[in-house]
Amino acid sequence: MKTFSERKGLKPVSEIIQIDSMSEALRNSLWNALDVALWSTGDFIYRDYSEPHIQPLSRSLWFHYFKKPIDSRPDQAHKILAAIREYFFSCQWHEVYDFLEFIVSERKHSTPRLAELLNTFLERELSGYRFVAGHLADVTNREELTMIEEAARDSRFAGVSAHIDRALELYADRENPDYRNSIKESISAVESMARLVSGSEKATLGDALKTIEKNGHLHPALKEGFLKLYGYTSDEQGIRHAMFDEPNLTAADARYFLVSCSSFVNYLKAQIK
Repeated sequence: MKTFSERKGLKPVSEIIQIDSMSEALRNSLWNALDVALWSTGDFIYRDYSEPHIQPLSRSLWFHYFKKPIDSRPDQAHKILAAIREYFFSCQWHEVYDFLEFIVSERKHSTPRLAELLNTFLERELSGYRFVAGHLADVTNREELTMIEEAARDSRFAGVSAHIDRALELYADRENPDYRNSIKESISAVESMARLVSGSEKATLGDALKTIEKNGHLHPALKEGFLKLYGYTSDEQGIRHAMFDEPNLTAADARYFLVSCSSFVNYLKAQIK
């Protein structure tokens, strides 16, 4: 019999949120972004009265990035692009990011919004990296993925794990991500875990945390911090309030709640002897 994750087609979290690999879809999307912003723009490959823009860029690439003799470049612009393309689709995943950083740096004045465009596709394909001030920075690390895996794959607490699994599924849907309901599932995982630890199946999250605190298993500051976070999702303009329009939620919002709630679930589990 297939597991819940197998039925839903979920991969390991480390493959869904890509930090040490790169899917074909992500690599293709990043190349397409370069094509839209650079390769297919006017005067980049063909120019009537002076050299096309690919010539100075390629000289810099061969000199500073590839570190090959400049005179080893192909002699025609379209062949230069073909050589760049061959490298892009054959290099290691981390070398794609090296290459993108170099291109963004080289084009920071002439194509200032290139990093912003690349970030759009990095977010859509759930890369663990984003451009910040011209450099790629981590937005998800290995420790965070481990926390999500632990919360989602613990068979001892099937109901809690199902909420985290569902939150991950909604967040990771590349065609139609549902960040609002992903956040709701993340919060529901904490509610379910808190009720188990407090021994009260019908308690509100606030009451359950108060009971856990009273029993000496939760620091008051930690309790208050999570209740404030919970309150954000419950107020009139918050995520749960069905009578108001949905806020402008992003992948970053859903990822933050997924990581934070997974971490808190794991913390609460540790209180069960």
